[in-house]
Amino acid sequence: MQKRSSPRQPEHPYGVDERLVMPETRFEVIDGEVVYVSPADPPHATLHSKLSAMLEAFAADDYQVASDMLTRTSAKGDMAPDASVYPIAPDPVTGGRQLEELAFEIVSTQSLAAAGAKADALTRRGVRRVFALDVSRRRALEWSRKTKGWQILAPSDVIADPALALPLPVRELVSAAKGDDAIARALLAKQNSVLATAMDSARRDAKAEGKAEGKAEGKAEGKTSALLAVLAARGLPVSEEVARTIRATHDDRTIQRWLGVVSTCGTAEEMLRARGPSKRTTKKRAR
Repeated sequence: MQKRSSPRQPEHPYGVDERLVMPETRFEVIDGEVVYVSPADPPHATLHSKLSAMLEAFAADDYQVASDMLTRTSAKGDMAPDASVYPIAPDPVTGGRQLEELAFEIVSTQSLAAAGAKADALTRRGVRRVFALDVSRRRALEWSRKTKGWQILAPSDVIADPALALPLPVRELVSAAKGDDAIARALLAKQNSVLATAMDSARRDAKAEGKAEGKAEGKAEGKTSALLAVLAARGLPVSEEVARTIRATHDDRTIQRWLGVVSTCGTAEEMLRARGPSKRTTKKRAR
């Protein structure tokens, strides 16, 4: 009996059986070996979220950021870096997405050696730079094509790259704290439209407030000058200390109280000690 042949599988662009490709699963294929990738728990998941947020803020305008994006590295390799940065423009030859230029792997439950195997595969595929964030030691490393090993980055180092709008600070990237300050600086440097509008509004408000305060101070200065003029016209001596106190006062209620007694007070000091009308007097006037 003639054996029935199975339908021919469509040819994959990398010459691999389509049945080996496993998108949207928890498996990666590293050098032909199927590796199960377990769901992330803190602190891996926490750092993953922070990394994605910071990359979104720091990525250059013509680049996109992705998390766990599947990448075909070879005929027997299929993996997804924790985060990656790739050009927005489609590939001019295939019309699909371009290969990521930066890839980041968070090292928590897996070993640096396992992350190194992925980094080596990604760089051989054409990814320009691959980084690892070591959760337990709070450090960042970059894969070296030359030495085939990880190079530790100093906490004071920054990751500068054309795919980033400005250098990414290592210290803030690997710290346990949120990266809000670094993200804010990146958005300001990129002239984010929302922040720019808010800052312009704040500057306008501050300018208007300054004008209002200037007008109020101008009125107060005019009234205190009038007080000193009345005291001088009445022939009442005014010491330098009293004059400084009068000129330094901008509270309108206090100045109004002094204006009410400046023509009847016995001395300038008595004017300063004057109080407002009593509650009983105020009630009578209100009636």
